Amino acid sequence: MSRLLFSFSLFLFFFFFFFFPFINAQPSPGYYPSSRFRPIEFYKGYNNLWGPQHQSVSQDQSSLTIWLDRSSGSGFKSIRPYRNGYFAASVKLQAGYTAGVNTAFYLSNNEAHPGDHDEVDMEFLGTIPGEPYTLQTNVYVRGSGDGRIIGREVRFHLWFDPTADFHRYAILWNPDEIIFFVDDVPIRRYERKSEALFPDRPMWVYGSIWDASSWATDDGRYRADYRYQPFVAHFTGFMIGGCTAFAPESCRPVPASPAGSGLSPQQFTAMQWAQNNYMVYNYCQDYKRDRSLTPEC
Repeated sequence: MSRLLFSFSLFLFFFFFFFFPFINAQPSPGYYPSSRFRPIEFYKGYNNLWGPQHQSVSQDQSSLTIWLDRSSGSGFKSIRPYRNGYFAASVKLQAGYTAGVNTAFYLSNNEAHPGDHDEVDMEFLGTIPGEPYTLQTNVYVRGSGDGRIIGREVRFHLWFDPTADFHRYAILWNPDEIIFFVDDVPIRRYERKSEALFPDRPMWVYGSIWDASSWATDDGRYRADYRYQPFVAHFTGFMIGGCTAFAPESCRPVPASPAGSGLSPQQFTAMQWAQNNYMVYNYCQDYKRDRSLTPEC
């Protein structure tokens, strides 16, 4: 009996020591959209939008640093608008107290359609020491967000420390779907189910850092504390591919999978892994909300 217990204990030891760490390891998606593109120099794709004194571009234009302090944040915007495409940047966030700080990489046509705009967001919501960053993905369609707020938020706690190193965050937008990627792992797919529920007007690519104290961290419970300023975000590995608003009709959207659209079985499995283990909020599962405003749910 004692030998049996010893053998079982030994089995448990080897299982947890050697195998358990790999059970929840990041799966391979099998297809890597980022491999189709090379990083571009910052000024070949973007310009400063606001807060130029809070923005620094490296000498070789491969990377950008933006920061927020009590006086201002900063933002940048793509030179051209796009009607579809793959848009990516590698980002490294600041550690420590960052509550209330919003670092964003997103698509929008707010300046072209004020009061009636579309937007696709990847937002890093600042946090307090000991708590993880939240990555919020969101889709606004035709003005929702301009007083008629109909957000489609899905939030994640990441499977790595986003302050320790750079990781690639990407939005792939084509006529049928929007897919959010983290290091080429699809974490969310927003499908086109009707014209009214899907953004199809040209959008620009943006990045920014700003004070969102009123809602970003625990619904505004923790606010930006400027004793810890400046709050800094680092960007590199800028990738843009797809069809500009002025491209000919023959321009083809960037494929989301080897099949072209949708996700491959391996990509879908990787997305399920991310959602099952790291998704912390899904608007379609929030029954306090008016479901009539989000019929896609």
